[in-house]
Amino acid sequence: MKSAVETLSPTRVKLTVEVPFEELKPSIDEAYKTIATQVQVPGFRKGKVPTQLIDQRVGRGYVIETAINDGLNGFYQNAVQETGVRPLSRPEVEITEVPDPAKKDGQLTFSVELDVRPEIELPEYKGLEVTVEPVEASDEDIQKAMDELRGRFGTLTAVDRPAQDGDFLTIDLTASVGDEEVDSAQDLSYQIGSGTMLEGMDEAVTGLSTDEDATFETKLAGGEHAGADAQVKVVVKAVKERELPEVDDEFAQLASEFDTAEELRADLTKQASESKLMDQGVEARDKVLDMLVELVAVPVPESVVEEQLEQHFNSEKAAGAGEDHDTEEHRAEIRTNTERAFQNEVILDAVAEKEEVGVSQAELIDYIVSTAGQYGMEPNQFAQMLDQSGQVPMIVGEVRRRKALAKVLEYATVTDTNGAAVDLSEFVRPAGDDAETISADDVETEQDVVDADQATEAAEAPEAAEAPEAAETAEVVEAEAAGDAAAETEEAPKKAAKKAPAKKAAAKKPAAKKAAASE
Repeated sequence: MKSAVETLSPTRVKLTVEVPFEELKPSIDEAYKTIATQVQVPGFRKGKVPTQLIDQRVGRGYVIETAINDGLNGFYQNAVQETGVRPLSRPEVEITEVPDPAKKDGQLTFSVELDVRPEIELPEYKGLEVTVEPVEASDEDIQKAMDELRGRFGTLTAVDRPAQDGDFLTIDLTASVGDEEVDSAQDLSYQIGSGTMLEGMDEAVTGLSTDEDATFETKLAGGEHAGADAQVKVVVKAVKERELPEVDDEFAQLASEFDTAEELRADLTKQASESKLMDQGVEARDKVLDMLVELVAVPVPESVVEEQLEQHFNSEKAAGAGEDHDTEEHRAEIRTNTERAFQNEVILDAVAEKEEVGVSQAELIDYIVSTAGQYGMEPNQFAQMLDQSGQVPMIVGEVRRRKALAKVLEYATVTDTNGAAVDLSEFVRPAGDDAETISADDVETEQDVVDADQATEAAEAPEAAEAPEAAETAEVVEAEAAGDAAAETEEAPKKAAKKAPAKKAAAKKPAAKKAAASE
């Protein structure tokens, strides 16, 4: 088989493939076997019909057509592998020559046009200069961390007064669209100001006392009426305020691994400082990535953008998103996000290749554990889902790109606006960086992703359970379109022509020893 590549644009190529009769013959033989099981000829069992009779009954042209249709995918994949192109779009096939049915020779010739990942020339990325804001943990930061910890161990007490910001309410909700009641719920718990329920809820319940109610207009967030304008009646059944414990040695022993309040405060001070350093790392990381995108011109295939727009605006989820979902402004936003996500991916993949960046088994497990937690799933369950949906190579690629960006940041010179050097060594070097690495091709099943015992241990470990910030050091895409924007597709042509040729981190919290707030 011969394959040739013609570059049509930086993101589109034309493959011309010639398959000699000798290489097509196994597909023809297989086609005869398939057709033999489908035709009935008196005197012959199914599957035992001679080829001569098949030629008489259905025609050799149909056999060749079947062979081409069944074998075209394999020939296309071989051509992709032989030429080294990296497909991004569904191939458009044109068959220009097929063997003459009346002869026992000839060849199959077809051409394929498709979008491919562009080749780029990396600029000098070592020594980029980045300036970030100076950070220092303030007394307010430390007190905020302490108050958050106290809140976990606070107690709720019923009060006889109008509800105010921060109060905890027990409420009943009834939603109506027009004159029809569409949903209701009783005895819900809600904290004013949390923003975890319907838009307009905080304004409606603030100032209400027990057994009082209010009605407000909002858009429903879920269910079959998601996105619909509705009238929601909220009835307050109880108003409770949270009483925070005093910060003393007893509280330190209750809420943490420390024996004294002084030790607890010192630990929170250390965590606040580490969190501020993490903020600097995130700012530096984002600025480095912005600089890379400015230094490298990465053309984006229109098919990548169109595929993302199709998924975002024409999916079942989009159908219930309301009239304000599919707007010109939102489409422009998704287009911009998709283009940027694609550019990020191409650049960081190139950096990863140049720096020979690999992904260790431990890093992959950490990523899966932390991501599973974000979706509220068990690590093993999440790993199985990734395997079944064929997304394991994508996950390996994502972790690899994060490490590549961390590598660029490691080479960068980072200072704050006061001129002081910023040391981000802890930020750019995740744990396990020196472990044995794997590639996407090495991972085939969820057993290769995360072993059941390993996943359980990782999920129970404090570092994994709290999603270490190391996993965030090189987060590439924050856009809504991320993940799908540049997914590579090597999907084979679906149909061949007939007989004739076709025309055209958060910082770790002190370990809690006892139960938190109770009602």
